[in-house]
Amino acid sequence: MTLQLDPRRIAMLQEMGLRLLPRVASVDAEPEAVVAEAVESVQAVAPVQARAPVAPAVPVRVRGDRPAGVESLDWADLEAAAAGCRACGLCESRRNTVFGVGPQRADWMVIGEAPGENEDQQGEPFVGQAGKLLDNMLRAAGLDRRRNVYIANVLKCRPPGNRNPEPQEVAQCEPFLRRQVALVQPRVILAMGRFAVQAILQSQEPVGRLRGRVHRYEGVPVVVTYHPAYLLRNLQDKAKAWSDLCLAMDLMDGVQPAAST
Repeated sequence: MTLQLDPRRIAMLQEMGLRLLPRVASVDAEPEAVVAEAVESVQAVAPVQARAPVAPAVPVRVRGDRPAGVESLDWADLEAAAAGCRACGLCESRRNTVFGVGPQRADWMVIGEAPGENEDQQGEPFVGQAGKLLDNMLRAAGLDRRRNVYIANVLKCRPPGNRNPEPQEVAQCEPFLRRQVALVQPRVILAMGRFAVQAILQSQEPVGRLRGRVHRYEGVPVVVTYHPAYLLRNLQDKAKAWSDLCLAMDLMDGVQPAAST
């Protein structure tokens, strides 16, 4: 029996991707057999579609605890521990950790707040316009970041968008700074900016009220002053920053201020 396909059925088969081959079916063939043969023929010549490539799995970056034993690490291990630290969310967005710059033993140490965009890109603290101003201030005191002053930040990673550091971020990073101070063994620390001052002095007082006095961090005299980025926006306070630098130089010369804390 020959299968008779009207135009509507032919169109339906074509929509399903089936193509009828021109052949003469035997008189005794059943209609179902004819359709099956047609489908089988189409499947035999249908091109095999390539599977879409599978994207490689993105490694999951898991946060963890701060590396143990920071208080006893040497310089190389301390820097490596800071670079691999994943104790807070800043590790997710950093390009580079900004560990510090300068000789590993120095009489002067400058402590800033946190890396900015330029620091994050270059891996060095206080670069860009604020860094140039700091270098000029240090040069006026006979100091150079490559020779006789060590510079570091409280935070080793840049907060996204240069936002203010969060307390838990400072708490996770401060042990690295404490160990840096122990290794540098400075005779005086110049703390620059509100968040640096708050972190090392554990004080909520503004910089203006803490200036002009000698504080202490890990047994080292600390002089508080404004951050260079602040001075670029507030030129009238440059004279105050110079006064703070002079106070630090007096300490280096053995001159004690009238009052200290």
